[in-house]
Amino acid sequence: MEETILVGDDLMMGPPSPVIPPEIASHVLEGVELCDGILRNLFLCLQINDIEPFCQDELALYRQCAENRDKVLRVRLQESEYKLGSSMPIDLAKERVTQLESEATSLERHLILASGAEGIEGFRQRWSLHGRMTDTKKRLESLKRGMENRKTEGHDQPAKPSTPKRWFLW
Repeated sequence: MEETILVGDDLMMGPPSPVIPPEIASHVLEGVELCDGILRNLFLCLQINDIEPFCQDELALYRQCAENRDKVLRVRLQESEYKLGSSMPIDLAKERVTQLESEATSLERHLILASGAEGIEGFRQRWSLHGRMTDTKKRLESLKRGMENRKTEGHDQPAKPSTPKRWFLW
């Protein structure tokens, strides 16, 4: 049986870690294992041993932890956008839709530009941009679903609360 040796580039399998917007980060990141201890151990191992074949356990542990973390974060990001779409004032929700659409368009354009980059650096750019673009589009879909849900439930114009809500700081 052949032995597989992991290298740092093996951590780039699947989509990259999602980018968490600062306005919803505290809510999305709450209680999620960030894998920082495992990553610290991986860097320490690489610093001591200088090459990846001696850090197989650390690479495997970090890869597994990061995959689980990213799945949870993507679900929470979409849930947060859905909640924002269904609860924030409609004008702010529409602004957020416009912002996310603009961000997705910008990422698409950067991805097109990165298609001309060759080698591993070109691959890394395309991999990162594609992941960010996909995550942004899914957030946008969730936000729009939340807005549609509000409209179907008939509370498009909620009563003004006595105290103002802070929509981005959960």
